[in-house]
Amino acid sequence: MIVPVIAVLTILVALDTLFPPPLERAENVSPLVLDVHGEWLHAFSASDDRWRFRADLDEVDPVFVERLLMIEDKRFYNHIGVDFRAVLRAATSSARAGRIVSGASTITMQTARLLEPRPRNIGSKAVEMIRALQIERRLTKREILELYLTLAPYGGNIEGVRAASRFYFDKDPIRLTDAEQALLIALPQSPEVRRPDRRPKAARKARAEILQKLADAGAVSAKLRDEANAAVLPQNRHPLPKVAYHAAYRLSSASHGYVVRSTLNARLQKQAEAMVAAYVDKYDDGATASLILIENESRAVRALVGSSGLDAKGGWIDLTAAARSPGSALKPFIYGLAFESGLASADTIIEDMPRAFGDYAPENFDQTFRGEVHVREALQHSLNVPAVRTLDRIGAGRFASVLRASGINLRTPDRADKSSGLALALGGAGVTAQELAMLYAGLATDGTVLPLQWTTDEKREAKPYRLFSEPTAKKVSAILADAPALEGRAPAALSQKALKVAFKTGTSYGFRDAWAAGHAGGYTAIVWVGRADGAPRSGATGRNTAAPLLFDIFDMIEAEGAQNGPNQLNDDPALVMARFDRPTYQSPPQIIFPRSGVEIFMGSADRGFALAARGGGGDYRWYVNGDLIKPDRSNGRHVWHPDTPGFYDVTVVDRTGNQAKSKVRVTAG
Repeated sequence: MIVPVIAVLTILVALDTLFPPPLERAENVSPLVLDVHGEWLHAFSASDDRWRFRADLDEVDPVFVERLLMIEDKRFYNHIGVDFRAVLRAATSSARAGRIVSGASTITMQTARLLEPRPRNIGSKAVEMIRALQIERRLTKREILELYLTLAPYGGNIEGVRAASRFYFDKDPIRLTDAEQALLIALPQSPEVRRPDRRPKAARKARAEILQKLADAGAVSAKLRDEANAAVLPQNRHPLPKVAYHAAYRLSSASHGYVVRSTLNARLQKQAEAMVAAYVDKYDDGATASLILIENESRAVRALVGSSGLDAKGGWIDLTAAARSPGSALKPFIYGLAFESGLASADTIIEDMPRAFGDYAPENFDQTFRGEVHVREALQHSLNVPAVRTLDRIGAGRFASVLRASGINLRTPDRADKSSGLALALGGAGVTAQELAMLYAGLATDGTVLPLQWTTDEKREAKPYRLFSEPTAKKVSAILADAPALEGRAPAALSQKALKVAFKTGTSYGFRDAWAAGHAGGYTAIVWVGRADGAPRSGATGRNTAAPLLFDIFDMIEAEGAQNGPNQLNDDPALVMARFDRPTYQSPPQIIFPRSGVEIFMGSADRGFALAARGGGGDYRWYVNGDLIKPDRSNGRHVWHPDTPGFYDVTVVDRTGNQAKSKVRVTAG
């Protein structure tokens, strides 16, 4: 007798293993992103276009759960998935009446039906019983309840108690009224017939029936029953919150349907979105904007606006994650490395004069030069030549390596050496607003760079990268905080309460990108303004386009109660008033041939004209009308072959960057 029993049990276990219940359907839920305090930011429908949020009994009113079991499955905690006593009672009652009087489905059996919808007949009921036994073998009673409350239908494409409570009552199901509880208990029994927004009479009747059953069981008093019956039914679905779309989409894509507690602050996020949308609304050239706000101490993202709105051109793109030319926004870090290396201080004198660096000859934005200036002035006024001189002294390769080591993915031009060279000082490599936020948050603290924090349960795996020391970070920040105030805005120094913002602007080549980056009051903000398609916007600079929005953001932070931190500048006495990068060669090269003003006959030299110079630093490079004249491979001489008669500009540049020019005329005879 024992052997046959063991054989049957073995077969049953094997079948249970080979044909398990499809619990994976419950994994297809709607991703939900919350703010740092648990407030809803944004939710996305499940892959089958249904709203189905994962239920957690800790977030569902326990009185509702008790009443649900009272109505649907009184012996839920005492049966093994099938209540055989209820089955026997239902079968007896139906046989006596000659029709089905009552069902005997347990919560577990209903869950099995929700996992595998089937036609309602005796065969399906048998399958549900088997599946219920399988489910009970795999899950705890709590897990089964949560599974049911995740899958239960509530009309239309609403499934689960959390979605139903949100759509019908605009709140989570942690505190439900008697009327709300009764409606949510009644709806899954006939969700389409009893939908309150479409069939209010049927919904009211079903609610009343549940309330009466609860009153009969002593769960509610007659007075509370009558008050609940008089309660107004929901007439429409409440819209779900739609805040922080870009950040929520990023986080939900990696959540696998689980609820994500982000580091965003819903109040700051809503204000930031409104400010960006209102700011961009004044432009009619297709411009949009993006913004990221970081809390410096934790590196937590408190607000992220990927665009001025989803209805804007390119509005679905998270432009804080788009690589763009930063213009001059990296200059503070060039000078920071120079301070750290002992090459300069804030009061070091540096020349802002025309100079070529090989074939690279930068100019200032206003196409004027200021002669000798202090490094602090060069940074505050964003002078190009001093920044390139400093980067040349530090080494463009070293600077790029430092940025990459800190987690910045420089997008360099598509060329053989993959290097942006000295153009890196003026925006020659693409970065994102999120990466700039990492750098400026490091500048605002102790000089270390860390990845941004996106969720509250995120574990710090990356070690902080020290960009430079804390004193250097304070020096650079102090210089930026004393930069000239924006036009029409009073300097922060004139007010004791106003935040003193350490900020830097940037404008990319062709006015394609306008940047403003800064920190104050414990926060770092990065603002970008431009077109999503990268088209130029004539005259739109970082200072006149992005900086006003940056200061609006810090006005908002100030209103939140943020206060100024220390901004002090203690310079190195040994470098005060020192001269930066004194040239080794005091005099520029001189052109021996062709001297300026001479005429050259094309027929006088069949093999071209040998270019000659003396003095300077040697290692000459020659240019004619801007075109490089390459040296002859056999003898190293630079020979120029003019194509046609006309006027030509001849330039020689030595290895120190000094240059000389001559203007000559070539005639045919």
